[in-house]
Amino acid sequence: MNSAPLTRRLALGACIALLAGCAHKPARPPLYMWDTFPKLQYDALLQAGVTPVEQMAAMEAQAEKARAAGAALPPGFRAHLGMLKLSAGDPAQARQLWQAEKVAFPESSPYMDQLLKRLDAPVKKDNPA
Repeated sequence: MNSAPLTRRLALGACIALLAGCAHKPARPPLYMWDTFPKLQYDALLQAGVTPVEQMAAMEAQAEKARAAGAALPPGFRAHLGMLKLSAGDPAQARQLWQAEKVAFPESSPYMDQLLKRLDAPVKKDNPA
């Protein structure tokens, strides 16, 4: 009995299985459009010379780009933009963005509620003694 043809068939089958396993599937689009958001957050934390106004402009441009592409904004995007809006003196826009973050990511509700509560708290003025 000649086992050479059987060995060749098994080797060929193994090669085909190996190549089929390595086949490249088309890539899924990313779940969120991160774009420059992580860098903007990092710059904000470092206070690396990028003003809040410049950050807001970059983030709003990214949001528009995501809308145009039909892509979702990443978690924390609206929250971060809301913090920037608050620091620029626009609490109404901050409130709107934090509420939108809660809708988009319900798991953020405890933190967003805390920020909203602080926004609603009366401002305490220093009492000179």
